[in-house]
Amino acid sequence: MNLQGKIVFITGASAGIGAATALKFAELGTRLLLAGRRTDKLAEVADAAWDRGAQAVQTIELDVRDSAAVAAAIAGLPEEWQEIEVLVNNAGLSRGLEKLYAGKVEDWDEMIDTNVKGLLHVTRAVVPGMVERGSGHVINLGSTAGHMTYPNGAVYCATKAAERAINDGLRMDVLGTPIRVTSVDPGMVKTDFSVVRFRGDEERAANVYKGVKQPLTAGDVADVIVWAATRPAHVNIADVVLTPVAQANAFMLHKES
Repeated sequence: MNLQGKIVFITGASAGIGAATALKFAELGTRLLLAGRRTDKLAEVADAAWDRGAQAVQTIELDVRDSAAVAAAIAGLPEEWQEIEVLVNNAGLSRGLEKLYAGKVEDWDEMIDTNVKGLLHVTRAVVPGMVERGSGHVINLGSTAGHMTYPNGAVYCATKAAERAINDGLRMDVLGTPIRVTSVDPGMVKTDFSVVRFRGDEERAANVYKGVKQPLTAGDVADVIVWAATRPAHVNIADVVLTPVAQANAFMLHKES
C-alpha cells in the first residue's frame, strides 16, 4: 500500500520505538502527526523526519492518559490533518519490578492509565473518522509480556495482555469495513524503556541487557510496523511477535557470561 502523502499519527513519538517509527514513515513521504509529552524531544524528531523526506510534520503535546485532552486534540486538528490513515498506538511504559504484593499503587495506576486507558482514549478519538471515510489502519504496540507473564511484572504484563484483547476486539468490531488492525509485539528492545521503568537508575537499567548479545533495536520494531502498514490494502497482519535470537519468550533469555 502506497502511503505517500498520507497522514500517520504516532503517540509516544518523542523517543525509542515511536521516534524510530516516525523516521521510517518519513522515508515514505508521509505526513506525520507526532504526539508526546516532551515537546523538546518531539521537536528533534520532527526535524529529523523532515530530513528523512516527510511531506509535512505536525507535533502535539499530549498525555494519552487525559481523555478530554485526547478528544480535544483530535477534534481540534486543522481540516488538512483530519484524515488519519495510520494510527500507531505506541505510548506506553513500565514502572518497577517488584512482587505483586509489594508493588506501588501509583506505579500500577500509571501503567494501566497509559498502556490500557490511553490506548482506548486515542483509539476512540481516531477510529470513528476512519470508519466514516472507509480507510485506515490501527497499529498497536504490544509485547511478548502480553503472551506470557514473567516474575515481578504481573501488572505490566496484564496491561499488555489487555492490549492484545483490545486489538483483537477492535478487529472484530470493524469487520465489514476496510479498516485494518494490527498488534506488533516485541520482546527485548534496547531503548530507554528500562531507564523509565527504574525511574532513571541507569545502572539498574543496563543490567537488564547485560550478557544479551544483541537485543532488538527501536529500528527493528519500526521496520515491522512500516512493513505491516505497507501490505496491500486487502491484507491485514493481525499480530507480529518479534524477539532477538537470544530470546525464546517473555521469560527465557540467553545471556553470555
